[in-house]
Amino acid sequence: MFGLIPKDEKFFVMFKEMTTTIIEGAQLLKDMMDRFEDPQRSQKMIKDVEHKADHLTHDIIKKLNKSFVTPLDREDIYALSGALDDILDLIDASAQRIVMYNVEKTTPEARELAFLILKSCQTLDKAVALLGGKLEPIAEYCMEVNSLENEADRVCREAISRLFDEEKDPIQLIKWKEIYETLEKATDKCEDAANILESVVVKNA
Repeated sequence: MFGLIPKDEKFFVMFKEMTTTIIEGAQLLKDMMDRFEDPQRSQKMIKDVEHKADHLTHDIIKKLNKSFVTPLDREDIYALSGALDDILDLIDASAQRIVMYNVEKTTPEARELAFLILKSCQTLDKAVALLGGKLEPIAEYCMEVNSLENEADRVCREAISRLFDEEKDPIQLIKWKEIYETLEKATDKCEDAANILESVVVKNA
């Protein structure tokens, strides 16, 4: 009987909307770090995108609660929507800290971390685009996200090490340490989303 009930594929469209929105936020963060022309305006634009993602997450959960049969396990849909939303929360948190701490200019490490966040979000978007079709290639994209997270971890460690070696002002040291760690956490959240997608592949292969 359950096999005759069509599964709602709209979830895949909604997840794709989420990853498109996350890329928008990640691109704004990268532009903010690279150009650093008007950080307050950049942060406001990122906040607007973050609100958009919150609404999309809410729509996915609302649909999940109303759907009788889902194309993926309910817990996977719930976990993936939450993980994707978390990425943009951390992108927003990074931008907020840049403004809140009155940063005068960005560092090469901050710019590299913003680049790695954007690459991770673009890779997740490619993986999510395959949901509902052949799942095997998703694993390759997930491995790429894991590699990007490892690279971000390395950049963050080296940036903090350099801070302790070179920064004489303890206030600046505290500020930048927190900014680096927040940026790196965004790639952690990308890896969390990739791990959920890998689980989906294993369950549905």
